[in-house]
Amino acid sequence: MPDDELLQRLQHFHHNAFPQYREQFQALVDQGQHPTTLFIGCSDSRLLPYLLTGAGPGELFLVRNVGAFVPPYDGSHGHHGTAAAIEFAVLSLAVQRIVVCGHSHCGAIKALYGETPPEAQNLHRWLDLGRDAVLPLPPGADVLRRTEQRAVVLQLERLMDYPMVRRRAQQGSLALHGWHYVIEDGEVHVLDVQSGSFIAASCAQHSGAVPYPPYVEHDGQVLAVD
Repeated sequence: MPDDELLQRLQHFHHNAFPQYREQFQALVDQGQHPTTLFIGCSDSRLLPYLLTGAGPGELFLVRNVGAFVPPYDGSHGHHGTAAAIEFAVLSLAVQRIVVCGHSHCGAIKALYGETPPEAQNLHRWLDLGRDAVLPLPPGADVLRRTEQRAVVLQLERLMDYPMVRRRAQQGSLALHGWHYVIEDGEVHVLDVQSGSFIAASCAQHSGAVPYPPYVEHDGQVLAVD
């Protein structure tokens, strides 16, 4: 996108879009933000959280990174903004739910089956957070899809290692959700722990909140995190 086009878009927002939300933004300034959902999603440009959920200003606290990965609570992966955002969302904003959203055709998942450029050292280390989701199979379309979903489950497991998340989940004040967005279908598949699989939201009977103790899916088997 040329720089002048970017400037034009900023001007369009200020003159045309912002006036429609002026009062709402002013209220969010005066009263502070009170989002109900922490949305952890992949940085992929095709994943649009506000479009998917129909949320408006102040409803989603967004965290996006390569692969929608969650670093370990113990800091063994180094300092990371995602870990800080999880703590802030839960402890300071008291969100009611956390969504981990992966998607189809994910470049991070494909990279788990290949090689990263030698100079991409940070990317290589970051991808370690998804390697436990890799299957011992050639990376065909079905394997990649399964790996994308397994990676979502892996992040939910890691979230439960955060004391503030586990405590609130146990108390029933915080719900965790695993989503897999199929870009070409415009369909979000939600993790259903009863069946141990991801089910299209258009056919689901419930939101797919992960209960406590959390039960998640690995290769069709429903297993307890503990």
